[in-house]
Amino acid sequence: MVRAVGLAAEAADQPPLFAASIATIGLGTVLRRPRLLRAGLRMLASELVATGIKSVVKHHVNRTRPHKMLKDGRYSLHTDAGGRRDEGPWNSFPSGHTAGAVAVSRAATREYPEARPAAGIAATLVALIQLPRGRHFASDVVAGAVIGVVSEALVDVAARRLRRATG
Repeated sequence: MVRAVGLAAEAADQPPLFAASIATIGLGTVLRRPRLLRAGLRMLASELVATGIKSVVKHHVNRTRPHKMLKDGRYSLHTDAGGRRDEGPWNSFPSGHTAGAVAVSRAATREYPEARPAAGIAATLVALIQLPRGRHFASDVVAGAVIGVVSEALVDVAARRLRRATG
């Protein structure tokens, strides 16, 4: 069960989220639906900001993933750039899947608030499944969620200012 849900959670990885955002932009354009187009643009911008913030944090924090710790019996946390290990097993903090899922779901629901419950449940499931999969510690997931919320909020502020500036 955890494995099956984990595979579904991979839809919240960067390439699928970028693809979904671009597809939404394309559909909005082709179907001439400004609301759908805006949702796609917000989704893409939010994912880009979340990915940027997550990448900066990951660059400065090297933390053993739980599955690596359980397998090898070692835990490591380094917050300096020296001795940087850019390998997946050593790069737990923060959860990029959670950051992306939260950012994109919040961005989509700015234009489609009626989808808020479903989007919120989907983002929450992506976040929570990281724990039993051994991919992240709870603090990694919380940090990813905060990054997602902040990223989308920054995009929302920029979108509102752009809208006001362009009338």
